[in-house]
Amino acid sequence: MPRPYGKCGCFDWWPGLFGAGNLFDPKDRCIICANIFGSCYGTAGPLTENPETGKPYFAGFPEVTIRDMVAAHRLLANHLGIDRIGLIIGGSLGGMQALEWAVTEPERFDSLIPIATNAAHSPWGMAFNASQRMAIEADTTWGMPAPDAGLAGMRAARSIALLSYRHYDTYRKTQSPGADDPDFHYPADSYQRYQGEKLARRFNAYSYHLLSRAMDSHNLGRGRGSVERALARVTAEVTVVGISNDLLFPPEEQARIARGVRHGVFRSIESAYGHDGFLIETEELASVISEFIPHLQPTFQNKAKT
Repeated sequence: MPRPYGKCGCFDWWPGLFGAGNLFDPKDRCIICANIFGSCYGTAGPLTENPETGKPYFAGFPEVTIRDMVAAHRLLANHLGIDRIGLIIGGSLGGMQALEWAVTEPERFDSLIPIATNAAHSPWGMAFNASQRMAIEADTTWGMPAPDAGLAGMRAARSIALLSYRHYDTYRKTQSPGADDPDFHYPADSYQRYQGEKLARRFNAYSYHLLSRAMDSHNLGRGRGSVERALARVTAEVTVVGISNDLLFPPEEQARIARGVRHGVFRSIESAYGHDGFLIETEELASVISEFIPHLQPTFQNKAKT
């Protein structure tokens, strides 16, 4: 049986990279995908029942940090009896968790691929997150003990987030108005509203608010002297991937990671979609990762023979 091949977004969330016929095919590799602590897609979160009250936590759910998320992943790995992981991969918030785990338990990982992420969340990223939370908090239903509390605010928050996920050129190419479009009916306007509504149908404002604060907590150097000292603890082979026009996580943040780890290289890919390129440009991303994966092939072959 192949070695456990890290944690990642689920197949539905990262299609083109994970799934049948893709680079990470479950028929070839053992792939572990875990929901994050605080999400509304599983694990414990604001909609989880509080055993003390018999009702959901809602706003009473405790603050969560990236290190808390990693602690939950460690518990899962220990429960499954996984003491060594061939590769851990993650993008954005997932990349933060991958880095934190590789710093916390360097002996557990052979290889690491953090994508479009950073070693400590930037003031720029924190400002975007604060603006999103302000939008949610401005919703008059925010704080009410109900699953749909704050959804109107979350729609606006999602619109703010998209401006950091995408790029000027993205909107110019995909949302430019036609010459004969009527006044005040613009593609960019309807697109932002559509994306907000799309998220509101599948997500919860309490988790959204909580996870944005968790992202702000990310700092590998906290309690470890500095970011550089923390990165130096990573013993895995590391390929850091950035998006050339990522506004939220500029490439220099990934280059810093590659410089700081013991065995690191930095690769950049082009995308018209900015930060979201790590979800969209899966063919180019798979090509970059494929240069890295051959180092693990003997491991898989040897494990299969034992």
